[in-house]
Amino acid sequence: MYQRIAHITLVVEDYDEAIDFYTKKLDFTILEDTKIDDKKRWVMIAPPGAKECCLLLAKAANEQQRESIGNQTGGRVGFFLFTDDFWRDYNKMTEREICFVRRPAEFEYGTVAVFEDLYGNMWDLIEPNETNKGFLTK
Repeated sequence: MYQRIAHITLVVEDYDEAIDFYTKKLDFTILEDTKIDDKKRWVMIAPPGAKECCLLLAKAANEQQRESIGNQTGGRVGFFLFTDDFWRDYNKMTEREICFVRRPAEFEYGTVAVFEDLYGNMWDLIEPNETNKGFLTK
C-alpha cells in the first residue's frame, strides 16, 4: 500500500501577495493557479524539487478563517522546509529580509532555524543529517 499527503492548506489573506512572497522570497514554484469563481482560486505552490507534497493557498472566506491567518498551528512551528544546503538558503533568505525568530542551531537531527512567513506562520528551515527520521530526496 502506498499513501501520501498531497496538499497542505495554508489560509492566506490574498492569493497574489502570498504567491509573491513564496515565489520571490522562498523560490517556490507555482504548480497551478486556476480560477474557480469570482472569489476562489485553486493555487498550488511547492519548493524547488518537491515531489511529494505542496501547499494549497486558500484565501480566507469568512471571519473565522481570517482569524487563523498566521496562526494556523496555535503559535507552534507548523511547516518544515528541508534543504540540502542550510547556509546557502539561510543566507539567501536573510538577504531577502525573511524574519528569523530563532537563530541557526545544530541539533542531533540537523541544522535548523525558525522563520516567519508573510503572515507570521512559523517554519523550520532544516538541513537534516543522517539521523533525521524525516526524509530528503535529492
